[in-house]
Amino acid sequence: MAIVNVSDQTFGTEVEAGEGTVLVDFWAPWCGPCKMLAPILDELDGEVGANVKIAKVNVDENPETASRFGVMSIPTMIFFKDGQPVDKLIGVNSKEALKGVLSKHE
Repeated sequence: MAIVNVSDQTFGTEVEAGEGTVLVDFWAPWCGPCKMLAPILDELDGEVGANVKIAKVNVDENPETASRFGVMSIPTMIFFKDGQPVDKLIGVNSKEALKGVLSKHE
């Protein structure tokens, strides 16, 4: 499954209305650590794509969603299970760390 870009308008249907696990990456184009995380998420998507949806929210363009979930620094990844937030990681994390969190919520 390809990584999807989600906006304030599409967040409800793409993340909250779905079933299964969704990893939402809150990021911005000017954020250095976010740029470091992007290839890790691409790799992760290639490995878990059928089981986990990965969505990206640009916090500059979608401040409503970022504010709603209390995103104060980026990158922040919030993990959703069946539309509900279940876990959160802040900062650049390894692919193994992300997989560890995902495995808790399968």
